[in-house]
Amino acid sequence: MSGPRRAARFAVLAAATPMLLASACVSDATTSSGASGHGSAASITVFAAASLTESFIQIGQDFQAISGSKVTFNFGASSTLATQINHGAPADVFAAASPATMKAVTDAGGAGASVDFASNTLLIAVPEGNPARITGLADFADQDKKIAICAPQVPCGAAAEKVFAAAQITPEPDTLERDVKATLAKVAADEVDAALVYQTDVMGSPDDVEGVDFPESSQAVNQYLIATLTASQAPEVSQAFVDYVLSPEGQSVLTRAGFAQP
Repeated sequence: MSGPRRAARFAVLAAATPMLLASACVSDATTSSGASGHGSAASITVFAAASLTESFIQIGQDFQAISGSKVTFNFGASSTLATQINHGAPADVFAAASPATMKAVTDAGGAGASVDFASNTLLIAVPEGNPARITGLADFADQDKKIAICAPQVPCGAAAEKVFAAAQITPEPDTLERDVKATLAKVAADEVDAALVYQTDVMGSPDDVEGVDFPESSQAVNQYLIATLTASQAPEVSQAFVDYVLSPEGQSVLTRAGFAQP
């Protein structure tokens, strides 16, 4: 993982902002509903890819404990979040699961320079015990198997298209889901025999989900990027959060969750 970057900012920030309740707020709505005090320098809203949910909740709690600044999250498909930002949704930081979705925001002038902070690869998720005996991507072309993948417009769906092309397989999905968490939920609920999700999602899932490796996963490594947003009402706090994600402490949380170097 990348090394420490501008870590000294946290000490300055902690002294400059009042101490608030140190608990990360999470919104699963399409727009964040917990951004009260958005104009305050002590409160920021972070739009982040769904696959970052568990890691960023922990990072947000740690950042709040250090800085005293409240962090509210809106998790979802990166493509959906990019559209929300470009349509004026109030946010301060964007963490995307692909360069393309970050580019959609930067090209529209909504974000400053972005930086890679992690990477992720796909893994086949199956119910506990792998009852359908899924062995690889070829099973995704079997019409007798119940299959879930992400919709093609979201990063996990775009990555799935790449691995299927590399394997020269035409998948036969039964459902196309809005983001990687919804895709994984189909497996956890035993509604499908297999799904393509990120390895971090399988690592962070309950015991009722298992992972199956496949060699083509190396053909679609997702790069995660983060940037402060130009409309942020708290640019110093926003940059400090970005710095914390890039710091050894933030990177340690991501590593434990299964993310790799950018």
